[in-house]
Amino acid sequence: MHIEVKMPDIGVDEVEIIEILVKIHDEIKLDQALVIVEGDKVSMEIPSPICGFVKDICVKVGQKVTTSSIIMIFDVNDINSNTSEKKFEKIKLDKLKNKNSKKNNIKKHFFSHATPVIRRLARDLNINLDNVIASGPKNRILKEDIESYIKKSITKKDLFCQNSTVIKNFNETKSEEVLINNLQRVIGKNLHKNWMNIPHVTQFDEVNITILEEFRQKYNFEEKQKNNTYLNITILPFVIKAVAHALLKFRVFNSSLSTDKKSIIFKKYINIGIAIDVKNSLFVPTLKNVDKKNITNLSSELSFLAEKAHNNKLNPSDMQNGTFTISNLGGIGGTCFTPIINSNEVAILGISKSIIKPLWDGKKFSPSLMLPLSLSYDHRVINGAEAARFITFIGKLLSDIRFLIM
Repeated sequence: MHIEVKMPDIGVDEVEIIEILVKIHDEIKLDQALVIVEGDKVSMEIPSPICGFVKDICVKVGQKVTTSSIIMIFDVNDINSNTSEKKFEKIKLDKLKNKNSKKNNIKKHFFSHATPVIRRLARDLNINLDNVIASGPKNRILKEDIESYIKKSITKKDLFCQNSTVIKNFNETKSEEVLINNLQRVIGKNLHKNWMNIPHVTQFDEVNITILEEFRQKYNFEEKQKNNTYLNITILPFVIKAVAHALLKFRVFNSSLSTDKKSIIFKKYINIGIAIDVKNSLFVPTLKNVDKKNITNLSSELSFLAEKAHNNKLNPSDMQNGTFTISNLGGIGGTCFTPIINSNEVAILGISKSIIKPLWDGKKFSPSLMLPLSLSYDHRVINGAEAARFITFIGKLLSDIRFLIM
């Protein structure tokens, strides 16, 4: 019997096949990884839903597939019969003999066990995982195995750059070429499309957060006295909450432009995406129903999503259905920048590093902690006056947090 193995519903409309882990005639066990797909800034292994033998592989590396697309065809007819067992055992034996005749010391005969992170690292290094000796459980390749392979290769005068790209004729060149990995290409393609298709205008402002910072430090200190494991709340959750209030008041910022560009779709929910930089890659997990959560809840949820992002454990559902995005560069530096709007949204708020400046209060200059804000908006949907009112309202909320309860 021939059974079609289809692409399961993983919460993404379309993904790209970036690696095929099995070959025709391979015997496959339940939940064994078949392919690795990548899309919407996430890569993952697709496991087999059945046991059987691979009769046909219906996809190629680089091909785009959707839910229910046929990936492979399995032969599961009379798998347990003597005839079938002999047939496939002969196939495997022939393959093994052919490989041994070419190379006696080959270590693997079917496929390499490795996580998507290790496979991506190997692709960036131009390393064939079949040549790497696995030391992990169930013959799984670990990061240490990759490092060991590189060290052995270096002794053979193969030089590798820090970003895992092979450098040839190192002594003869004065430049270095570094390959862009798949995730960076996906992000770059989306950013370029958004920048080209959305007429961006950026409104800049500064907010006096002196009172807010005093309250934040006092609150963190008191909570730390009660519980040593307490994690400090940063400025970001306060900004997220202020933005949620602003989105309720200025609904056009919580909307999207229709496909035919003839109408505006107003969202009845507020989901705010937070851009997170992870090893030179960008992830945007989404905080759902922000307007219904307090600042403490938002801080805990933000920490949880950030940890998942840094451990490469974000699910597609963690990064979907956003209505507005915040990009926070305050921990790095800079005075202002122009953030690029995410497609299907109409605005994005950028946060830069706060700095103490002298502020005139009508009588004297006082040292004040100023937070730079950069609001990029889609000029097809939002005009300049609306943008100025929106960012001014956010500044009002952050300058005195008592406005958040009004």
